[in-house]
Amino acid sequence: MPPEILPRPAAIGLDEFRERRRRLMATLPDDAAVLLPGAALVTRSGDSEYAFRQDSDFHYLTGFPEPDALLLLLPGREDGESVLFCQDRDPEMEAWTGRRLGAEGAERVHGLDQAFGNAERDEALAALLDGRTALYLPLDDSEALNLAESIRAELQAGARRGARPPLAFADVSARLHEQRLIKSPAELALMRHAGAVSAKAHRRAMRACAPGLAEYQLQAELEHEFRWQGGSGPAYASIVAGGDNARVLHYIENADALQDGDLVLIDAGAEFDLYAGDITRTFPVGGRFGDAQRALYEVVLGAQQRAIEAVRPGTTLAAIHRGVVRDLTQGLIELGLLPDELDACLEQEAWRRFYLHATSHWLGLDVHDVGQYRQDGEPRPLVPGMVLTIEPGLYVPEDDDIPVAYRGIGIRIEDDVAVTEAGHEVLTADVPKRVADIEALMVKE
Repeated sequence: MPPEILPRPAAIGLDEFRERRRRLMATLPDDAAVLLPGAALVTRSGDSEYAFRQDSDFHYLTGFPEPDALLLLLPGREDGESVLFCQDRDPEMEAWTGRRLGAEGAERVHGLDQAFGNAERDEALAALLDGRTALYLPLDDSEALNLAESIRAELQAGARRGARPPLAFADVSARLHEQRLIKSPAELALMRHAGAVSAKAHRRAMRACAPGLAEYQLQAELEHEFRWQGGSGPAYASIVAGGDNARVLHYIENADALQDGDLVLIDAGAEFDLYAGDITRTFPVGGRFGDAQRALYEVVLGAQQRAIEAVRPGTTLAAIHRGVVRDLTQGLIELGLLPDELDACLEQEAWRRFYLHATSHWLGLDVHDVGQYRQDGEPRPLVPGMVLTIEPGLYVPEDDDIPVAYRGIGIRIEDDVAVTEAGHEVLTADVPKRVADIEALMVKE
């Protein structure tokens, strides 16, 4: 009997993509335009490429899945405000690399107002942008800047014939990223599914774990589940870190053997329709926590649970982080890893020896998703539709002043949390994190 396949949520509809473009254009002057390139194929070696993934901003506005595309948004244009340039149909190339939608398919399938093949791009762009006084584009994208400069130079050369080049370039990213920060119900459904797939994969890895396996074998269990459930694969490089490797925050070698008596930290999430799941769990390779491991784990778990409960409209990530720092510091004091003076430890930031990162980041089309963390110089209040991680951790050095039982232990626990009108929703609740629940799941029949 094949493994269970989770029911898929609906894909984001054309009306939502149209509304996203409309909302962005509503923030611009009437005579402005947006120029946004999609992603290109990246060579892996020889004549092979890495699997294509569309640029997140481009996907957010179009849903268009092919490389070498370009989007123009032209507020108020009578012939259509959204114009796409894409790969031309080419039966010979399509026989090698796959079918292309072409301009007609882009209009029909993805709801763009007008589309052209890339063969028409250079000639059409200048005409479309003639008279647009401000051109909004991602200013950190050299391809977009070079293209914009080329268009402006062409229009300047035709100024005597009445051509009107853009007078200024402006950054579109900040406006677009603020829009992306608040997720729609359709986006939340996709992220809920990415979380469920990720949770299922973590449960599978816990059940499969045993001393003597390699870290990469648990990675294979995770990523098989991601693909089995229809995801594109991992949303980021999977971390499977046994023993002391867990103290390397972005350990991705995943090459060592798993040792009985050690913990293993897995930080991995599925990508589904480009939306990311992001879960971390830490559990015993042999299925049972040791006393010191359990004691340290309970400190992290308690801090994480209290931080999740604090997620609600109006609070801030900074406030949540301060609560986590206080909880971790108090726990380290109780375990004898810090001096018995909470206020002094907090003032001196003594916890930084054991806790190396922030508690949260935004989550969405990117694992570390876009959107500012501060407004007017202050931490921004949470509002419904934001999605964030809660991921406290403790990483104990191998130093001589550390009790031997705690040396070299790394623990992180992470869940994905959506802010709701009533408080919050944990999108990754289906993977256990209580000690008893983990140990029960790992019992070998």
